[in-house]
Amino acid sequence: MGSYKKNAFTYATIVAMGGFVFGLDAALISGTVKFITQEFSLTDLELGSVVGAPAMGVLLALVFVGYACNKYGRRTTLMFAAILYLVSAVCSSLAPTYWTLITARFLGGLAFSSISLASMYIGEIAPPKWRGKLVSMTQINIVLGLSAAYFINYLILGLADSDAHWVAALGINQHTWRWMLATEVIFALLWFVLLFFIPRSPAWLLYKGREDEAEKMLLKVTPQNEIAQKIQEMRSSIENSNQDRSMLTQLKEIFSRPMRITMVIAMTLAIAQQATGINAILFYAPTVFEQLGIGTDAAFAQAIYIGLTSVVFTVLGLLLVDRIGRRPMIIWGMLWIVLSLGVCYYGFETANYTITESAISEMSSIPDAERLNPLIDVPFDSDISFKKALNETLGETDAKAYSGLLLQKAANINALLILLGILSFIGAFHFSIGPVMWVLFSEIFPISLRGIAIPFFTLVTSFVSYLVQKFFPWQLATMGISLTLLFYAIVVTIGMVILYFFLKETKNMSIEEVQLALAPKPKRQT
Repeated sequence: MGSYKKNAFTYATIVAMGGFVFGLDAALISGTVKFITQEFSLTDLELGSVVGAPAMGVLLALVFVGYACNKYGRRTTLMFAAILYLVSAVCSSLAPTYWTLITARFLGGLAFSSISLASMYIGEIAPPKWRGKLVSMTQINIVLGLSAAYFINYLILGLADSDAHWVAALGINQHTWRWMLATEVIFALLWFVLLFFIPRSPAWLLYKGREDEAEKMLLKVTPQNEIAQKIQEMRSSIENSNQDRSMLTQLKEIFSRPMRITMVIAMTLAIAQQATGINAILFYAPTVFEQLGIGTDAAFAQAIYIGLTSVVFTVLGLLLVDRIGRRPMIIWGMLWIVLSLGVCYYGFETANYTITESAISEMSSIPDAERLNPLIDVPFDSDISFKKALNETLGETDAKAYSGLLLQKAANINALLILLGILSFIGAFHFSIGPVMWVLFSEIFPISLRGIAIPFFTLVTSFVSYLVQKFFPWQLATMGISLTLLFYAIVVTIGMVILYFFLKETKNMSIEEVQLALAPKPKRQT
């Protein structure tokens, strides 16, 4: 490997580590749900606000990140994002109240925009033949971060249940959820330090008129005989992007008739990707697995499989997207998602719940477990009716606190079928619409509109993500797990039908060819 390739790989690896911190930040909260609900006496909607707070932060950040990376540079903005992750992790782990926890997580959400910024930086320093692979490192790092978060949560929960003296001395058993969130500090600090070792983007240096510095930087990542051409290409791109066109003008163009098909595709992808319910599963993983009646400890352990499945199918998807094509991966992938959600719906819908006298005698950890006696041998045909009876019998606080144990003792459910359905859903998402949506976003918009179009539709998908995270606990409590998953399946089916009629294959096509393929057909003269 030549020195310039080695440098490009090193810089891209460091920047892509932001994806790991993002995945870690996003998924660590999954292990804290029950603990923070008890400590702050949260309602379902309040819990949704805590989990969804970063999604609100990224909505605000996306408005300003373009300005920041142009004024202060890509590297400086990435450093600021690392600081936000660091401050958010510290403040979240120390949060004394519900509102301080929301505020701290909102700050972390401001840093989530670093994902799109990382892709921008890597695209600007990567050799053309390596660009796709190096840019995809960010996506792979995200799922690695998710996997690490589930493993860390499982490890800390195991420590909290141990009798080790040092565990009690550090307060891990008393402040379990705070230790889970605090682990992010290590990785955010490491990323911040490593960012000092990457150079400024050559495109930004040229944008600021510092051509000599841009050439020196390019020497580190580009063969010397290609630098002049690279400088000329960047100069032409900057000149084209400096046209005096307001944001409103560009947004109007996105929604104009010539862009109608592109807009329908982008809007459908942006909504359907998050309406799959992926972030409900990822960010509430132990909560979802508890519905299987396997107990809290096992639920944390099963969540690790979500991370591993995410990694495997993300890598497979990125390796095969240029072979299989975008359209087949999206359409068949969405059908796979719908079928997987259908399996989960069937498994939960056919479950029933009954508490026996012997089960009550085994639940010594529940204070005054005799309160459950009126429910002995009473059959319940849904998780909703069972939870309602528990709330009336134990009170909402105790019913939530011991939900994992109660479901474990009462559920008659095909746990293996549902587990396979959930893992199939995770694999389908990360193989198809998860990563491929971003590939399509980089291809279907003309260069002149890309700077506005991609952030705009990222805002759409981020807002849908927020709604999913915010309302999932409420849906779980009011609709039940089976109807919630059925709702996601119906929305995805609608999106799949729309894309079946509008989405064109863009594999191996130039930007100009993509625009021609997506242009509305002229009306026939009569």
